[in-house]
Amino acid sequence: MSEKNRTATTLKHLLVKNNIFIIFVMLIVACAFMSEAFLDPMNLRNILLQQAGPMLVALGMLFVIQAGGIDLSVGSLMAVGATTAAALMSIGVNMWLAVGAALLTGLVFGVISGTMVAFGKVQGFVATLAVMTIARGVSYLITNGRPIQIEQNLNAIASANFGYPLIWLTVIVIVGCVFVQRFTGYGRKVIGIGSNETALRLAGVRTKGFILSTYVLSGVFAATAGIYLASRTSTASAGMGMGQELDAIAAVVIGGASLAGGRGFVMNTVVGVLILGVISNIMNLMGVPSYPQDIIKGVIISAAVLLQVATGRSKSR
Repeated sequence: MSEKNRTATTLKHLLVKNNIFIIFVMLIVACAFMSEAFLDPMNLRNILLQQAGPMLVALGMLFVIQAGGIDLSVGSLMAVGATTAAALMSIGVNMWLAVGAALLTGLVFGVISGTMVAFGKVQGFVATLAVMTIARGVSYLITNGRPIQIEQNLNAIASANFGYPLIWLTVIVIVGCVFVQRFTGYGRKVIGIGSNETALRLAGVRTKGFILSTYVLSGVFAATAGIYLASRTSTASAGMGMGQELDAIAAVVIGGASLAGGRGFVMNTVVGVLILGVISNIMNLMGVPSYPQDIIKGVIISAAVLLQVATGRSKSR
């Protein structure tokens, strides 16, 4: 191969490998031209605050999908996490104890889903669909169908007075997920399970425990995202998180993960979430009504998924 052909091949490889980042940069540039308000620091900060919760949900979903599963319960777990914390605080329980109880609730539901999938051999779609229904029902039971106002200082984590801890906490989680995926045996085994679970099991890896752990992680992250949302609105309701599972799956797939498992990267998923957030933000800035927004977002997601499918075939070749 000549030097010219080698350079062209290397460049093509880089473009294919980093296409999601290129798309994101192009989207930012386009949005800057479409609205002068887009690059306003307050608007950019609002995007980060709004996407902190969805980012955690998508990261939890990423690990589940990498292991060859799917988690449809994350939206309901956002609601049950937020309503659990709010209900406990409303009766005078300490804020940190209430938050801990909410995270424990997410963990328990994650254990239920993971146990059915890993040990009960139930399809992830079916298991988490059942848990989704149960968790949403629990949320309505906790709230009695009415929103709960949060009286304690939970909104401090989304407050400018404290430097927006919510954003920094999310950055710490992202860094932790990158480390786990790239530099630990756990991250490699989760991807390996999605690629070829039988081979790992024959090699002596206890794959069931790893599959269970991905659902637990997803449950805890979803409950945390619900607390994030409650901190920003000072309200928790049983309707929180509706449709969030679809956005999380879309963000993971836009980031290049395969729904068949065995592929996916943390930073790509983060960018996938930001792409969806930027699309919603620019449509709001331009005054696009909510219903056409869903259509436009769906078309963009379809195009991005088709691009990732084409990219995957190119990588295979």
